[in-house]
Amino acid sequence: MRTPSGSRADNASTTRRQSLSWLAMPSSGAIVLATGGKPYDACKLTHLGIAHDNVITSVEFEAMAASGRIIRKDGKPADSVAFVQCAGSRDANHLPYCSAFCCTTSLKQAGYVRAVGGDRKAYIIYRDMITPGQYESFYRATQNDPGIFLTKGDVTGVHENPDKSVTVDVDDTLLGEKISLAVDLVVLAIGIVPSTRDDPVLNLQYRQGPGLPDQKYGFPDSHFICFPYETQRTGIFTAGAVHQPMDMNFSVKDAAGAALKAIQTLELTGEGKKVHPRVGDETVPYFRLAQCTQCKRCTEECPFGVLDEDERGNPRLNEARCRGCGVCMGACPVRIISFDDYSIDIVGDMIRSIEIPDEFAGKPRILIFACENDAIPVFDMMAMDRIRGNPYVRIIPLRCLGGTNLVWVSDALSVGFDGIMFMGCKFGDDYQCHFVKGSELANSRLGKVQETVGRLQLEPDRIRQYEVSMNDYKKVATLIEDFVAAIDGFGPNPFKGM
Repeated sequence: MRTPSGSRADNASTTRRQSLSWLAMPSSGAIVLATGGKPYDACKLTHLGIAHDNVITSVEFEAMAASGRIIRKDGKPADSVAFVQCAGSRDANHLPYCSAFCCTTSLKQAGYVRAVGGDRKAYIIYRDMITPGQYESFYRATQNDPGIFLTKGDVTGVHENPDKSVTVDVDDTLLGEKISLAVDLVVLAIGIVPSTRDDPVLNLQYRQGPGLPDQKYGFPDSHFICFPYETQRTGIFTAGAVHQPMDMNFSVKDAAGAALKAIQTLELTGEGKKVHPRVGDETVPYFRLAQCTQCKRCTEECPFGVLDEDERGNPRLNEARCRGCGVCMGACPVRIISFDDYSIDIVGDMIRSIEIPDEFAGKPRILIFACENDAIPVFDMMAMDRIRGNPYVRIIPLRCLGGTNLVWVSDALSVGFDGIMFMGCKFGDDYQCHFVKGSELANSRLGKVQETVGRLQLEPDRIRQYEVSMNDYKKVATLIEDFVAAIDGFGPNPFKGM
């Protein structure tokens, strides 16, 4: 736990990195990263008395119990042991997340104390006891042990006494009062961080760096809701505690899921098809490089590191990494990026082919650009639930809102659409975008369009982006009606035909 720099642990880490570097070679069709997690640095938990002789971590206690002796540092038996939960976890100053297995670990270790025999006591101080599924039965059995005292509360202090015993002060307990526990040994149930933190493990050749991009809380997920195994590096999947905090039981199940995804990747890519989320798609972007201005927006905005740059600064495509989102197409200011069945011109033709009635009938006319992953299924679910839609609306599906090119907005306004809605996945910290940053990029681009529209004395709210998910299908009809009502208040689009 407290190994100094340059020690055996550091050397082992170096050897591991060297041994795993072969994984980045082209001969690997898919990789499952299952290097696990590592305990949080307990030295940072000074407020919980980690510097005291008889305050140790749950990892150190496990090793002690395995040796057959539960003792203090001076060799005396530890007849009373206090377990402090969430030691660094669920704490904005340390680990803001729950580490998932700390509660069950302390319940188990309290059983070690009792198994020694005699009148040994165990105390567990917790914020919330989290024991999912059948672990709840284990929790109930521990509650029934008269030698194990559990209380919900906040640890406000850990003090060392002259005889090297430790006093733990607890507030906000279930007892409704402050208590102090004098024990022989305190065990801090420390959390876990991914093994990739401060150690990239893989030696990848990407312009963004050799490691996996971190997402929420430093874990390398690409999409933690719909695609829990995928990372932002196509063909590389995570499993176990490097994926998210979990115990050994859940890690086994997680590994099975990641392995199946890797097998699917090998089968489909062998046929020239994409895996996720556009399963079966065979298209890749092509570039009219003679018109490229080397602005590098496509290489910088691609969420999957698909594009690199050649010696002239032109984008260079790695087809095996592409997921077909079209973010690069939307990023290009000179519109030189296209797919065989999806391009700026194709969508522009769709916009111009929609019939726009005259100013005195069938107005207003509303155009919706809808993400095919979340927004399009919403309309399907509305239809299945027989929810009536507004007749003034026309819908154009997009692979991802991140592929939005701003020329579509001017095209739509010029042919006579009175309002434009963009519907896509949620973005931000709890993002649900299947392509990680697509909705966020669209929001950034549309903000610039609204500024321009405002300078033209046209209402910026004629163009709006909405975050929707598939369980919002009952709300979307209301969103559209409210938008149509707002457009009615603005009046017809004065720029038709311009």
